Amino acid sequence: MRLPTLPRPRSLAGQLFAMQAVLIAVVVAGYALFTYVSDQRQAEDAAARQATAVARSIADSPSVRTAIRTTDPSGRLEPYALKVMRDADVDFVTIMSPSGIRWTHPDRRQIGRRFLGTIAPAQQGRTFTETYTGTLGSSVRAVTPVTDHGRIIGLVSAGITVQTISARVQDQLTALLGVAGGVLLLAAVGTYVINARLRRHTHGMNATELSHMHDYHQAALHAVREGLLMLDAQYRVALINDGGRELLGVGDAGDPDLIGRSVAGLGLPAPLTGALLSSEPRVDEVHLTASRVLVVNTSPVSGGERRGTVVTLRDVTELQSLMGELDSERGFTQALRSQAHEAANRLHTVVSLIELGRAEEAVEFATAELELAQALTDQVVAAVSEPVLAALLLGKTAQANERGVELVVSPDSRLDDGLLPLELSARDLVTILGNLIDNAVDAAQGTAGARVTVTAYASAAEVVLRVSDTGPGVDPAHAGLVFQRGFSTKPAGPGGRGLGLALVRQAVNRHQGTLTAVESDEEGEGGAVFEVRLPLRTAPGGGG
Repeated sequence: MRLPTLPRPRSLAGQLFAMQAVLIAVVVAGYALFTYVSDQRQAEDAAARQATAVARSIADSPSVRTAIRTTDPSGRLEPYALKVMRDADVDFVTIMSPSGIRWTHPDRRQIGRRFLGTIAPAQQGRTFTETYTGTLGSSVRAVTPVTDHGRIIGLVSAGITVQTISARVQDQLTALLGVAGGVLLLAAVGTYVINARLRRHTHGMNATELSHMHDYHQAALHAVREGLLMLDAQYRVALINDGGRELLGVGDAGDPDLIGRSVAGLGLPAPLTGALLSSEPRVDEVHLTASRVLVVNTSPVSGGERRGTVVTLRDVTELQSLMGELDSERGFTQALRSQAHEAANRLHTVVSLIELGRAEEAVEFATAELELAQALTDQVVAAVSEPVLAALLLGKTAQANERGVELVVSPDSRLDDGLLPLELSARDLVTILGNLIDNAVDAAQGTAGARVTVTAYASAAEVVLRVSDTGPGVDPAHAGLVFQRGFSTKPAGPGGRGLGLALVRQAVNRHQGTLTAVESDEEGEGGAVFEVRLPLRTAPGGGG
């Protein structure tokens, strides 16, 4: 058995349309009722004024006073009263004696009978009006005295029935209802057009759904760790979540001043700002800020016209550092594999010499290889006893040797274990020195007498790491560009180029150090010299 489904609540636009339609109908109906009552009252007042004017005109007529003094007032006054009724558009004109006996009446059967209504004020010489139900029904009437030399000789009453007044108001009410109906129709059409537009913007959702969507929207913004940035059509910040503020380093969470600001005014690095201002979508682009490596994706929002841009940000600083360490480990592995291959060849040579009965030459050959390896290790450890740097230099030495480049440690080097400050992590050392050595090996490879010289020492206030090579050197025109992400004078590889030195600069900036690149001034050396200076924040011997 299929259960009946409950009807979906009316959309927000539909609810607003119903409310507005009812409100407009109530307002129009209320106005029509008020106008009807007001017109009714005004019609009664106008009828009273009209009746008063007619009654006074008759009372002031000399022919009426003359007819009253005759022996047959009715015979002379009745035709006159009927004529005045037709000309003045009143329902009755009654001329009577001071005691209220009718001389005229639209119904001749009522002539001679007593007037129905109040006449006392008129008998005292005053004109007044009242609404009274007489022989013709309810009417608005005026009663005024007829005087002759100060003496009241008769009374005149003129009136208009309420039915006639209502008929007049009915005509006005019909016109009013027509106007009200037109206003209601026009308002309904306008309301429908406005709400149709609202329905498109709210996608037919009702108030509850919109409220839930807003709650989910706020919860999602604060919950996701990835950065989310939304820009309007003028590249101003329309929305940014807590993750986006943290990754970009712009403003605190909940800072309203950031909304509405242009991306160009946020103080972001130029390449990142250019990516955010681009009208073309960007997919998994790597950009560096002062302290982070970000993967940026941008997607324009369009609905017939460009409305803005949605930007997502992912922090891959840790991942990039781990990838650098992984590259170093791969280099070590390749060097070990190569060394294992060479060791096997040497071992075969030693075995062959022994088999040929030349044991002394076999011992001399094997001892020489061991002394060479031990001398290299002793040289590196004697100069740099910091374990991380020593291991890095040994691995890079073997790796450079495989590529035909000699890597040497300068005699000026002296960096003891425990000297480096706590905040200078092993990962940053690998990032800085490893990338500088890789860059120098790339530059020196293929040159005559290819060599890379590493100098590492500490003074009382700073640690100095210097890497020089015998490569082509640094073009003075490019001295300020070599540390920018994406800049490289070599062909791009599968993973792209221009990231290593940018990561070095980022790590150096993170420790408030300096990084320079100049031409080598040693005669016959050529090449470039990269020097890093990192301030020491802890006293020597403080532990590392």
